[in-house]
Amino acid sequence: MSVKCAFLFPGQGSQAVGMGEDFFNNSDVAKEMIEAASERTGIDFKELLFTENDKLEKTEFTQPAILLVSAIAHRLFENEMPIKPVYALGHSLGEFSALTAVGALDAIDAVELVNLRGKLMAEACEGQDVGMLVSLGLDDETVEKLCAEQREQGKKVWPVNYNAQGQIVIAGIKSDLQELEPILKENKARRAMLLNMSVASHCPLLESATAPLEAKLEEVLRDEFTAPVVSNVTAEKYSTKAEALELLPKQLVSPVLYKQSIAKFDDEVDCYVEFGHGGVLKGLNRKATKKPHFVVSDMQSLANAIEEISKLG
Repeated sequence: MSVKCAFLFPGQGSQAVGMGEDFFNNSDVAKEMIEAASERTGIDFKELLFTENDKLEKTEFTQPAILLVSAIAHRLFENEMPIKPVYALGHSLGEFSALTAVGALDAIDAVELVNLRGKLMAEACEGQDVGMLVSLGLDDETVEKLCAEQREQGKKVWPVNYNAQGQIVIAGIKSDLQELEPILKENKARRAMLLNMSVASHCPLLESATAPLEAKLEEVLRDEFTAPVVSNVTAEKYSTKAEALELLPKQLVSPVLYKQSIAKFDDEVDCYVEFGHGGVLKGLNRKATKKPHFVVSDMQSLANAIEEISKLG
């Protein structure tokens, strides 16, 4: 098949109770992966994913849950349509899902890895009232300038997720973010609001998590990339274990250059395939690209994506 696809994987914030349940009910592969992940981590993923609970919003559980569902969606797609992507790209946590899709991480190893990543992030933020805030309607330079001015006054606020044109997420100390909120609005932000996050991702507050994450990465990463992955840190492709070992710890304390990555490589692909719940990245991509975007989140959307991509080829 000649169609050129980019494989995309969502990050934290895309979770919802019930995600992956249709896969579980209709696929032995999904059942086996959920059972293997539960056995490896001691987390009851059937309970975590399919029943109302307060764990799914805690980062140490959120991250493996999202990755597991994304990995299942990709595995089922790959079993039906074994095409190699031009590249794989994930948003934050999704970069680890992307690594599983190109063979650089075993899926169950990756579930265990991001469970640890979530714990390390929570520990780094422990004892600090941290948070994240989304700004809508301002350009990058304005948000960066306002955050820099606040840091000059001793405040801890950093732009961390460049999601789409006019949409930036800022991380830091919650009280400092609350003081920044009206300043963003005074500067004509269409909206500025705190997000329901228990950690401050992709900023210097997570520095203590980088070394232990790197040690675990050294243990589980494989130098077996079937396609390149686009780094959140650099918006450049990489395809070796050595590069991953350098970039992934930095990802914890560096902004996610998502919109820059889409813009840079959009000309190389015919379509995007997003694996996992919610279609969050499809929403972000609306302003960035005119290319078709398929979301694989259950058995019906899997069948639809395969049918539509086959037409492109």
